[in-house]
Amino acid sequence: MLRQSLVPWSSSEAFDLRLLHFLTASTLKRERLTEILERIERQDGTEEVLDVELATSGSTAISVQEALNNIELLIDLRLTPLVPDPLLSEVAPELHSTSETRDSSITGPATAAPSEPDPGLSPTSEPLLINSIGIEFVLIPAGTYCMGMGSEWGATDERPAHQVTISQPFYLGEFPVTQTQWVAIMQTNPSRYQGEHHPVEHAPWEEIQQFIRRLNAKEGGRLYRLPTEAEWEYAARAGSTTAYCFGNNAKQLREYAWYKANSHGTTHPVGQLKPNAWGLYDIQGNVWEWVQDWYGAYPTGAVRDPRGTSSGSSRVRRGGSWSTGTGSCRVSKRDGIASSSHLGSLGFRLLRIVS
Repeated sequence: MLRQSLVPWSSSEAFDLRLLHFLTASTLKRERLTEILERIERQDGTEEVLDVELATSGSTAISVQEALNNIELLIDLRLTPLVPDPLLSEVAPELHSTSETRDSSITGPATAAPSEPDPGLSPTSEPLLINSIGIEFVLIPAGTYCMGMGSEWGATDERPAHQVTISQPFYLGEFPVTQTQWVAIMQTNPSRYQGEHHPVEHAPWEEIQQFIRRLNAKEGGRLYRLPTEAEWEYAARAGSTTAYCFGNNAKQLREYAWYKANSHGTTHPVGQLKPNAWGLYDIQGNVWEWVQDWYGAYPTGAVRDPRGTSSGSSRVRRGGSWSTGTGSCRVSKRDGIASSSHLGSLGFRLLRIVS
């Protein structure tokens, strides 16, 4: 144990900075951290690859902000779930009951609306369309935004940040597709964490395409598809330019998302936490969401209605999930995964064209 005669932590800002870099930034420490996280993953037996990207920078030195993010990520992953969460009982008291208490006609939130988005981009706060199986859609306006993240927050595959124009408005599901809605079309429920208002999960990308084909046939047209990666991030940002739809403070994430620190290891009924400024719920956390694109590098200049690369070995998923830390719930975070993957943390949200 360190003795009191050593330099106090608060006595020297320069000392604090050097110590912080020593603890988190050296090559040896990063290698050891990777080894520890990999061992944790093997012990937990989780199906997800733990988020070590923020904790294992490829450079020989990282900034103080990145180092603090690394520490926060480790707390989210390993320490927070070990202690009671007093806020959880205030935000979602239904978690303490084993029975489903939510009426099937209720899909909205129990919390207050967020702050107003850019008034030049605001859609209506209420869903404008409900389809034949009860999926509620919010109208997302056309517009231009900056996709990706710069070096301060973003990983390598989130760069370069580039201008994207979405030239046409579209409808996007207010919530991820639920198990009730999936069963209405597919007649079976593949989900690991079952509950009629929980998001459907454990369905591979190809099976979701089958769901979309059947829904289109039922309603007579080619109305539905997965959003592109650019459409997804545009809608998730809702006019914001920050790491999360609500800002840069990861401590606020528990108000908007089910993730590792507050999920208790499972999915949750949709619409229980705060929406983003455009009225989309669970756009961060609860389940990752498949999008249409192949996983590939970003373009280097401004683009209009991008569709991603023409081919690839994996598809993109977005948004983070109940099993991930705060880093994976950032709106610019992207991940490539085989289209045949079926995970209990991976669902989807539907886009409907404006006809």
